[in-house]
Amino acid sequence: MKKTTYSTLFFFLVLATACKTEKKDKADEQTVTQQETESEWITLFDGTTTKGWRAYNGKELPPGWIAKDGELQFDTELGKEQDYTGGTDIIYGAEEFDNFELYVEWKLPKGGNSGIFYHLKEGYDSPPEVAPEYQLIDDENYASIHDLTDYNLSLGYTVKPEELKPLQQTASDYAMHAADPEGKILHPVGEWNTTRIIFTPEQVEHWLNGKKVVSFVPWDEAWYEKKNSDKWKNSEDYGKYKTGYIGFQDHSSPIWFRNIKIKKL
Repeated sequence: MKKTTYSTLFFFLVLATACKTEKKDKADEQTVTQQETESEWITLFDGTTTKGWRAYNGKELPPGWIAKDGELQFDTELGKEQDYTGGTDIIYGAEEFDNFELYVEWKLPKGGNSGIFYHLKEGYDSPPEVAPEYQLIDDENYASIHDLTDYNLSLGYTVKPEELKPLQQTASDYAMHAADPEGKILHPVGEWNTTRIIFTPEQVEHWLNGKKVVSFVPWDEAWYEKKNSDKWKNSEDYGKYKTGYIGFQDHSSPIWFRNIKIKKL
């Protein structure tokens, strides 16, 4: 009887030791995997300086763009144009990217407007002429502060032209693919939001606060049909480039960015 008891105790002791070893191995493996994953990310903003950032079509950073409180900020008043002869959209000019996953945290004020450009090439009058844009805007209040009527009428929106249209709302591929409102989470103005943009030749995804709200295939027949039927029909080079800069838009609005990083795919 005692022999059986000792054997049973020995069995459970061996089993417990094996389980501990297995758990430790899995934990070590998970830590290594996590470290490898983190090392794949390229930090585009170090939180303290504006190193790597400059004006679109320029050599210096335009006035208003500053590094402060761990954030890349456009410090201005809503609706105020900067006293500056050059453009105030900016790019991360240290490197171009083709296939990528971009992660950004951002917030806007009431009535604010900005955007994230990718595959952006220089030499054009402005980034929207050539680069796709992940739209950033105050969906709730923008139209009540800014008059959209003339602009929307020029695009052919004759029904309620004073309203912000789906293709113009946050997380949309601006004027191309509207963000799906089903399950879309947009935090109130003044609160931080998270954006992920995933680009491959097979599929493009826009994520907002953990929800995928846009998905499309770039350069397929449906893409060209959209491009040639609306706002970009006269912009010959819009969206054609397969590599380019990451850029942020100044739209006469304060804007705050942080934790800006990218992973090559």
